[in-house]
Amino acid sequence: MKENVAMEKEEKKIYSPSEEKFIRHFSDNFDEISRHDFPEAKRMRQQAMETFRQSGFPDKTFERWRNTDPKGIFPKNMEIFDAEVPYEKKLSEIFVCEVHDFESRIISVLNGSYYQAGEEKITIDKNGVIVGSLAKAMQKYPQLVKKHLGRIMPQQDGFKNINTALAVDGVFIYVPDNIKVENTFQIINILNKPNLAVNIRNLVILGKNSHLQLLHCDDSVNRHGGLINKVNEVFLDENAELELYKLQNLNDKTTLLNQTAIDQSANSRLKINAFSLNGGMIRNEIFDLMNGENAWSDIHGLYLMDQKQHIDNQVNVFHNKPGCTSNQLFKGILDNEASGVFNGYIYVKRYAQQTNAFQKNSNILLTKTARIDTMPHLEIYADDVKCSHGASVGQLDEEAMFYLMQRGIPFTDARMLIMYAFTDVIIKEISIEPLRISIEDMVKRRLRGDLSICDRCVLHCSHPDQPVIFDIDMNKI
Repeated sequence: MKENVAMEKEEKKIYSPSEEKFIRHFSDNFDEISRHDFPEAKRMRQQAMETFRQSGFPDKTFERWRNTDPKGIFPKNMEIFDAEVPYEKKLSEIFVCEVHDFESRIISVLNGSYYQAGEEKITIDKNGVIVGSLAKAMQKYPQLVKKHLGRIMPQQDGFKNINTALAVDGVFIYVPDNIKVENTFQIINILNKPNLAVNIRNLVILGKNSHLQLLHCDDSVNRHGGLINKVNEVFLDENAELELYKLQNLNDKTTLLNQTAIDQSANSRLKINAFSLNGGMIRNEIFDLMNGENAWSDIHGLYLMDQKQHIDNQVNVFHNKPGCTSNQLFKGILDNEASGVFNGYIYVKRYAQQTNAFQKNSNILLTKTARIDTMPHLEIYADDVKCSHGASVGQLDEEAMFYLMQRGIPFTDARMLIMYAFTDVIIKEISIEPLRISIEDMVKRRLRGDLSICDRCVLHCSHPDQPVIFDIDMNKI
């Protein structure tokens, strides 16, 4: 009798319209969605959808979503898109990304699918590096994929479950042992149709003693609304090193859920620099799992929000082994009615002795209507550790403004200089000089209010004929 009652309650579960839409889409299109899957991946999809049916999407009663309302995430007249995009045009006809004097290997994702017109969907270089479509990698290299796919992301919620259930493609990168990739890889993710909801799955695997620089861009080519629900899983084997740069410049109607989990082995090194410049709603989740001794990570972020934009950074570092070091530094400037969240979490497991973990979040609010909720948090179960955290929220320094204006600098320029000096700590951590110069230019333009999404690519603003120059040496302020 009790079992029947439970089943009856389950049948009467009430779903929101968006939840119903995803469930129906999965049921109606499962064969097409899973056509490239190996058996384990199909089971993973079905299990994720079953979990989603039970839990649905998170709401503001969930602690991690308390300051970000998921209700506004879904575009009106949402179309769930999971088809392969036909190669009708070259990427350069849809989108151009230029960083002057910066050579990179372009990997493009259009409307949720790997897109390389006229080229193979997956390639293997002479040094054994594999780059291409995740869906194709599941067919050609199932043993590599199944070892890590769905096994790295430690926490699941409705959005991650939907991604697991419905993502049909993304990017796959594999770097073999002892290989240092010379060129920077650049993933460009774009939507060019209105009201799309796409689920993208990326998998990056670095072998022992390998090295990779990866630039990951999310850009808009129009002002249509959309939802990008993306899960990135990264595995770093022993002594592997990854430099990951994130650039987010989307229109004010698009929502980006960027969820990244990194599994670090012994002596591996991770460097993340994330720059959020535009977007209707951006939520970045980072899970750094230090699962090997003496792993090291440096995670930096800069966010510049205005109008009614919203940014939510959730940074979670798990010190699971002894001798690991982590550093977090996030800075933000919020203008108009913009809002932000920073939730930093450091967990030190029992017996993870000789841990060094540091975390800081600093914010400037330019108006009384801008808002930031910052919540640094430490959870420590070992005793031989060095850990600290801190957060600050304030306005522009009036004494610094007075100092600059006394020296003949106009009010507007003084204001700009102080804001730029505040951001420079993050920018100077970029080790690729052409990229650093380009981002410096982008940040200056953004602080002036000039930078928004362009018809082609925000990065082409770094044109040598149109530099943005401050005549004062920042080191002397």
